[in-house]
Amino acid sequence: MGELIVLTKKEYDLLLFFITNQRRVLSKEMIAEHLWGDQSDLVDNFDFIYVHINNLRKKLTTSGAKYIETVYGSGYRFVATN
Repeated sequence: MGELIVLTKKEYDLLLFFITNQRRVLSKEMIAEHLWGDQSDLVDNFDFIYVHINNLRKKLTTSGAKYIETVYGSGYRFVATN
């Protein structure tokens, strides 16, 4: 119970964004805009979003949580189940 998970600032912001939009499908574009604001318009692709999500998933899964789902062709969704 109560295991500490160390997150980077971006991972924390991403987790908070997922939690506040629970069960809603978030596209890579929406995530990039939330995390990087106006600077997200300057990127050619959103592969870096996948990297942040993958890192966050690894950290959450290590502590036994599998909350982030991939919605193929659409984005990602946070689903907290008991």
